[in-house]
Amino acid sequence: MPQVTANNLQIEYESFGDESAPTILLIMGLGAQLGRWNIELCQALVVHGYRVIRFDNRDCGLSSKFDTAGVPDIGAALRRGMPLTAAYTLEDMAADCVGLLDALGIPKAHIVGASMGGAIAQIVAALYPERTLSLTSIMSTSSHPDLPPPTPAAAQALFAPLPATRDQESLVEDAIRRQLAVASPEFPSCPQRLRSLFVEEHERGFHPRGVTRQLAAFLASGDRRTLLATIRVPTLVLHGADDPLIPVACGYDVAAHIPGARMRVIEGMAHDFPLALTDVFAEAITTVAKAADH
Repeated sequence: MPQVTANNLQIEYESFGDESAPTILLIMGLGAQLGRWNIELCQALVVHGYRVIRFDNRDCGLSSKFDTAGVPDIGAALRRGMPLTAAYTLEDMAADCVGLLDALGIPKAHIVGASMGGAIAQIVAALYPERTLSLTSIMSTSSHPDLPPPTPAAAQALFAPLPATRDQESLVEDAIRRQLAVASPEFPSCPQRLRSLFVEEHERGFHPRGVTRQLAAFLASGDRRTLLATIRVPTLVLHGADDPLIPVACGYDVAAHIPGARMRVIEGMAHDFPLALTDVFAEAITTVAKAADH
């Protein structure tokens, strides 16, 4: 897959579809490499008439790392009630997205983000309206402090330390356990496919320090409600009814603070992208995109 220099970083990306078609930019969440946007969804979006770009966020996969910045002690900061010191911000990560569009010569795109990527997508839509055709915020939040927290099991999946044994098999098993803790109850993943995904990610770019820095950026980002109120593009907020990590109330809050946003809740969906829902996701994303295209 190719790399480009974007926002003074090397960003690994992959493009699908006709380069002359309207572009959908897919922004993934915490520590998640570009392959988490599964190929079936990318291809379904292409069938709907779009060019699709997925990429590794900074500090993830094959994009630039920030190891010289060190690793924040998130647990200590949370225990002491101290402000988090992050190596970079979600605004910096939003600038990476726009830099990627610049590098590829794309003046405007439909911006789609999941989880932390949804927060980044919200920031792109708010701060770069001239580059944003539509916004789809998936299983994300406004980060308002009064919103409900993750369930204990989901929080454990997010914050638990890595296993003491750091060989590939142990780390893959650990990743599978964490994923299953937030997976959709009505749409179970194929075990072999899930294992293959995490083996590929481990071999491609296992980088836990980057995940910690990304998490610090997300936790330090603060309430975006005021920013959300400035978004003027057609917006869809998509959320699973059974999301244990970012409860559906968080999605409703995002929709409530973006003028004209449409909220869509998927029953049986949690905090993942089940293959069985590929057509549902593609239809939802392209419906808001087509509303902006006309």
